[in-house]
Amino acid sequence: MLITICIIIFCIGFPLLLFQMLRASGSTIPASIGGTLFWCIYLLAIPYFVFTTVLGADYNEAIDPIDNKYNAFCSDHTLTLFMFLLIFYVSLILLNKKRKQLPPLAYALCMAFLIIGIAISFIVILQVSGEYEDREWSRDGGMIAIYPIMNILLALWCMYKAIEQEITNATARQYKNKILNYLNSSLTYSARLSVWVVFLLVPAFAIVTVILMLFGQDSDSMIKAFTETATWNFSRHEPLPYLDHEGHYLCTVAACGHPKIVKPLRLGIRHGHEIIVNRQLMVANAYEEMIQDFFPHFHRFIRHAYDKYGYPLSKHIIKPIHSDITYILMKPLEWFFLINLYLFCTNPEVKIKKQYSK
Repeated sequence: MLITICIIIFCIGFPLLLFQMLRASGSTIPASIGGTLFWCIYLLAIPYFVFTTVLGADYNEAIDPIDNKYNAFCSDHTLTLFMFLLIFYVSLILLNKKRKQLPPLAYALCMAFLIIGIAISFIVILQVSGEYEDREWSRDGGMIAIYPIMNILLALWCMYKAIEQEITNATARQYKNKILNYLNSSLTYSARLSVWVVFLLVPAFAIVTVILMLFGQDSDSMIKAFTETATWNFSRHEPLPYLDHEGHYLCTVAACGHPKIVKPLRLGIRHGHEIIVNRQLMVANAYEEMIQDFFPHFHRFIRHAYDKYGYPLSKHIIKPIHSDITYILMKPLEWFFLINLYLFCTNPEVKIKKQYSK
């Protein structure tokens, strides 16, 4: 759990720091509409990626698929992914801000870690890009893949600027000897960026892996991070039998108050059980249905958080007076839901009235 919290803080906070540092360096972040749009999309894609891939359950947990989902990466091995992501961002910063001052070996290591980051990002794209067959998953792999795709674009842009700088430096140096001039123009950046970088790829990856093993990670944690999962492309586990959906709602218990206050309309059916239905409950459920239709991943996150904190609260609402108070407190939310339904639904009243129909 602690690792997950650290990943969330890092994934949201560190790119913001990266953005500010790159903008301050004035090197590779263009002050243009395109550059601004890129960073806006990038910073929005990060929390979406985190919410849809690492805030769910591991493969060995039974879940309610309506309210929860399986993680795209095994939580026991996310430290490995986290460290390579950290090194990836540090390499980006160094190559952008300190490129001219970097020693040759440090320069080549940064380039090697960018290539490793590109390879991992590509694997992440493959992991999240497919639908899970025979289950009603509304996963949008294209939306989830925006973050790793933009990481690849950012790394390629950084490498392009680094190579461009090397070419500029090589062009500025001139030798009287034609052979030296040829070596300077053709081998300066290719030898340094190709030979050294390729040579350092495996040792760099191995050294980080060995260090992570000292912190309890396995030698094959990078592989297990993708395979010790369920419902994703590289998953090797089948999900456990699903839990029954309980669907605890504050509006449900609020409808059980005094009739003059909560204004029950009729009886309805939910998951085979008969419940009291009032206008507030129908509006809330219609709004949730709309969110699920438009933003299924965000809906799962909201439902997971709501069931975690709302259900314990609803268990304490056992008297009609408690339901009356809950109904009154929920009124502002009901109005908010209703406004949104009328803004984004073609036939809002039809959607509201069909909720919990027998």
